[in-house]
Amino acid sequence: MSFVVVKRSWLRLLVFMLLVAVCLVFPTSEGAAASVYFGDNLRKVPIYNVATDESRVAISFDAAWGADKTQGILNILAEYNVNATFFLVGFWVRDYPEMVKAIDAAGCEIGTHSNTHPDMVKLSGEQVREELSTSVKLIEDTISKKVTLFRAPFGSYNNTLLNTASELGLKTIQWDVDSLDWKSLGVKDMTNRVTGKAKNGSVILFHNNSDHILEALPVILDLLIKKGFKVGQISDLIYKDNYTIDRAGVQRRN
Repeated sequence: MSFVVVKRSWLRLLVFMLLVAVCLVFPTSEGAAASVYFGDNLRKVPIYNVATDESRVAISFDAAWGADKTQGILNILAEYNVNATFFLVGFWVRDYPEMVKAIDAAGCEIGTHSNTHPDMVKLSGEQVREELSTSVKLIEDTISKKVTLFRAPFGSYNNTLLNTASELGLKTIQWDVDSLDWKSLGVKDMTNRVTGKAKNGSVILFHNNSDHILEALPVILDLLIKKGFKVGQISDLIYKDNYTIDRAGVQRRN
């Protein structure tokens, strides 16, 4: 009798492990994030990069403080015939409305980077919704275009944040290549880091007012293009529907 009990116990454990494995391999896509199991917890994951056979990468700029170099960035993008994605904080939009319009006029897309740049994991659901809806309205009122992308400040997220973003029609975007320009890296270090890590489907992170962005950006774009990458904005890289996101944040076409 004891042997039968033990055997049944092991059988239950085996079935549970198989179910967990299936959930990890086939996450459920829900707008901007997939649900995957980590231990006993169901955790949401945003898009870090895209699984694609195309030699394509997306570049993005987070803008929260300062705008001195933004027009220079737009000039460089135009020189290389490249569009990018700018994630703007609400107070930046209020401080630099003409620059927001210039970004849009240059053909670059604009997403929200929150309203006040807090660590949104520390906020309640209502506070998260206020941060997102306020910043989205500011952008949409400025450029008269719908906002569909969101990047969390500090890359910090949880289920509450991702669920709320999805409910507001926002896809949450992380990155898999960090230029570390915010650390004031020199041009050579930034270039080696970005061009060495970029691969098909990568999302590259820059900041609009980092110390050496105007010197490094043309060098990086030149090398990426010479490597055969088509460089563009995030909405041209990600899948809009019929996709899953694995536990590493890789968006895959079903």
